[in-house]
Amino acid sequence: MTTAMTPAVGMPLTLPTAGTSPRPLVVGLDLSLTSTGIAGDGWTANIRTKTRGDARIRILQIGIADYIKAADLVVMEGPSFGHGAQAGHEELAGLRVIVRQYCYRHHIPYAVIPPASLKVYATGNGRASKDGVRAAITDRYGYLTEGAARYDEADAYAAMAAGYDWLGHPLRALPESHRRALAGCKWPELLSGGAL
Repeated sequence: MTTAMTPAVGMPLTLPTAGTSPRPLVVGLDLSLTSTGIAGDGWTANIRTKTRGDARIRILQIGIADYIKAADLVVMEGPSFGHGAQAGHEELAGLRVIVRQYCYRHHIPYAVIPPASLKVYATGNGRASKDGVRAAITDRYGYLTEGAARYDEADAYAAMAAGYDWLGHPLRALPESHRRALAGCKWPELLSGGAL
């Protein structure tokens, strides 16, 4: 069970319900060793590095922390098990654990959305291409990701949008063919009264 506590007072964090303000801050992450995508409502960013080893992990850790430190919910794309033999697999798994532990230590609830569920949420198709996800983000949210990290940022945007939807603050109305993806994600446990 994931229980969020506010660092200042140690009380459970209650997120606003739909129709109230302020809206919670959700940050989406597409974790990568070379190009991590980061997104919030109306913005994207990326952390790109060619550094290797522990220095690379530290650069990513610091950069990601800067973006998620004020988040009410972090939604990260999960591992792609079809690429289990890829170079850097151990480092990427370590990065995921470091981000999760950062969230845990700072009482930030986090969720994991599997790659196929992210594609379903964005496009309705669990086998959508990177271009398909990027085009869906542009078409549905009016946000065009560009540059070398465009696909990473589009994935992060889809993860963030799914988080808002799960919290009851959807950025756009989606058909059930897309929203069914929410059931395949690992969400933090909601407590009574809408608290995480």
